[in-house]
Amino acid sequence: MSETQPSSFAKARNALLEHTRYVQNFPEEGVLFEDLTPVLANAEAFAAVVDAQADAARQLGAEVIGGLDARGFLLGSAVAYKLGLGVIAIRKKGKLPPPVVTEEYNLEYGSAALELPSEGLDLAGKKVVLIDDVLATGGTLAAARKLIESCGGVVTGYVLAIEVGGLSGRERLGDLPVHVIRDPQ
Repeated sequence: MSETQPSSFAKARNALLEHTRYVQNFPEEGVLFEDLTPVLANAEAFAAVVDAQADAARQLGAEVIGGLDARGFLLGSAVAYKLGLGVIAIRKKGKLPPPVVTEEYNLEYGSAALELPSEGLDLAGKKVVLIDDVLATGGTLAAARKLIESCGGVVTGYVLAIEVGGLSGRERLGDLPVHVIRDPQ
């Protein structure tokens, strides 16, 4: 689904194009890894990406931000702070003490699981926007949506910095809006 992008996306797109580091054959042969570490380390580039993601999250009616482990924590936290909202750290399996709610899923290089605490987190009816750095196969984001919904939250959309082409990630995300700052190259 194509969404109307906030005007702040142009500046963020330029920052991503200028500062992203590309690594051939990582994590395996034939894969081009797009490393956002230089983007995050550059104050102006980081601010541009956060501003764009915050504008998109606002359009999606966010009441709380869900940041995916690990770069989604960085981006999601900054977006939540900018919008005056709380942030949910959606963790990889085994990082939280029990009891937890777990959602297992397949990803491009194997399988994984995401978790949230099953106590002390009231998401009932809250509108959650999921934020991460990369949309690849969509498996992690689809699992995060299921996890949030199993805890009573309502995911209203996804906001990503970049999208990897040719992996059909958007199709796994269903009918919710997807905002990507930099489309596949």
